Amino acid sequence: MEQTIAYGDGLLFLGSCFADEVGALCRGMGFDALVNPFGVLYNPISIANAVHRLANGRSFTHEEVIRTGEEFYCTFSHNTAFWQPTEEALLESVNASLLSAHKHFQAARWVVVSLGTSWVYRSLETLEVVANCHKLPACLFDRICLSVPTSVAVLSGLAKMYPDKQFIFTVSPLRHVKDGMHGNQVSKAALLLAVDEVCKTFDNAHYFPAYEILLDELRDYRFYKEDMVHPTEQAVRYIWERFTDFAVDPKERPAMKAAAELKQMLQHRPLFPESVAFKRFESLREKKINELKKDFPKVYLDNLLEL
Repeated sequence: MEQTIAYGDGLLFLGSCFADEVGALCRGMGFDALVNPFGVLYNPISIANAVHRLANGRSFTHEEVIRTGEEFYCTFSHNTAFWQPTEEALLESVNASLLSAHKHFQAARWVVVSLGTSWVYRSLETLEVVANCHKLPACLFDRICLSVPTSVAVLSGLAKMYPDKQFIFTVSPLRHVKDGMHGNQVSKAALLLAVDEVCKTFDNAHYFPAYEILLDELRDYRFYKEDMVHPTEQAVRYIWERFTDFAVDPKERPAMKAAAELKQMLQHRPLFPESVAFKRFESLREKKINELKKDFPKVYLDNLLEL
């Protein structure tokens, strides 16, 4: 890429749980990154809808609230992580999250989109694609596989409507085994073809090959967890390192090194917090924090300090 990510740039990660993992690593390195403000999303339409909602900042209303299959409340725009016991609590929660995310999106320069599947569920009542079925009966939805031209149109709309943003698209390496191995490959292939077309058309659209890295470079099953679907922490870390090589300005390496060293210190848990040795360690840690603030003021320390 001609343009690269630097400290001080706002980043937004949207999409599959792969976006959660890589986005969390970005936050842990002190980047100003927001991760999945609607919860984990999987298909191009739901992800695009999330971007548009972040752009216009329109509050969620009573008409959008649904009762889930387990007697909680949510919306079809959110993941199950947003379930609340009352409608009032839900609207308060999602609108507070939206307000903060809307402000972040306005200032953000980069949007990283991790696409999980071409399959979508469409409500038979509203004919709209939902981000999550919330354990409601299957008879309330149609299940449709998006065609390549449809996904191209949806993703092209993002690059066209928000020319001030740089979009990094990737296809999640997590396999959707419920469709069978062949069905999963067909779904991923449609996403790969769609993203390839978008990136050829728009200068602000880029592709990062997370899917190919896991399947080709980390093809051994030791890089998968016991479910044989999710990558291990080691695999995620490897792909994260490849992502930073691809997307982050090389000039930021000293800041990243300093942030990583401080993060390691912050994660230290003492056996004897009253000991003299730990008091010295605390003093050194405070010194490191002050040095980072002075030497690399654009590192987003609030994210780095999250434990």
